[in-house]
Amino acid sequence: MRISSSTIACLFLLLGGHQAAQAQDFSGAKPLPPRAIPGGALPEPDDSVPGGSDAAAIAPGPNTPTAHTALPLVPFTSARDALKAWMRDSTAGNKVGAVRALEYAASQGHLTAQYKLGRMYAGGEGVPANDLKAFEYFSKIADENADAMPGTADARLVGSAFVALGNYFSDGIKGSYVKPNPDRAFDMFHYAASYFGDPDGQYNLARLYMTGQGASRDRRQAARWMKLAAEKGHAPARAAFGEMLLRGGEGVPRQPVLGLMWLAMAREGADPTREAWIIERHDVAFAAASASDRSAALALIERQHLVNSRNGNAVQN
Repeated sequence: MRISSSTIACLFLLLGGHQAAQAQDFSGAKPLPPRAIPGGALPEPDDSVPGGSDAAAIAPGPNTPTAHTALPLVPFTSARDALKAWMRDSTAGNKVGAVRALEYAASQGHLTAQYKLGRMYAGGEGVPANDLKAFEYFSKIADENADAMPGTADARLVGSAFVALGNYFSDGIKGSYVKPNPDRAFDMFHYAASYFGDPDGQYNLARLYMTGQGASRDRRQAARWMKLAAEKGHAPARAAFGEMLLRGGEGVPRQPVLGLMWLAMAREGADPTREAWIIERHDVAFAAASASDRSAALALIERQHLVNSRNGNAVQN
């Protein structure tokens, strides 16, 4: 199957001539951190919300998360000592001791402990699920570490915290001051995407541009952010970007071969349980495509795998 020169040119345009170490805002200016979430005590989810329906849309973040008072703090000698105790108690199945140790490390400003607790409360892992406490921890991380050096291990945690906050501001937290706030969600996703180059942030930012929530609807901007996340192996972004290229329109060129390529690459990395929709859309698109487009897309995938393999060998050598 011969691939036209125009298709190859579009491939290089869409894949990019090189992968930037850090994703920058398309305006060329360094993004500014979102405004800090004001300090103050947050109510527990079951508490009544003062002010009724006119209460503030943004939940004030605490100076010290209320989760820290859930258990008495054991006087560890240091955050490192507490983390050792957390690993020991986790291995032994002592959930109470493990959480107490993490609480102490988090109270000492240990970023990893704060992030771990945020994820635990968000997912109910080893503790009762409590989105408000998770929100507190992620807020504290974002407020105190917004200038973390991109590309570092700390920056990856901070970027993920901004994405988590974006999700909370998108949906709100029932029974709390955290109300749906598209503008704040956009701020959080945009900073995670542009400063930290976080693929989840880029994907969610693209979705806001697609729907016009928190920003003017702009499919071209959506495609650019979706492309950045897709290049980093983000399966949902690859699927969404592929569908955008299949349809085209509104400033996005229609490139069915490249659309099929991205959908096929998305299917390769999709989780069959959590991302079954990717597999379904891939199958539908390939069934509707012409034989020539399918063959051309598969040829591009093979070429991309070959390039990745060579690049991997070059790094090892």
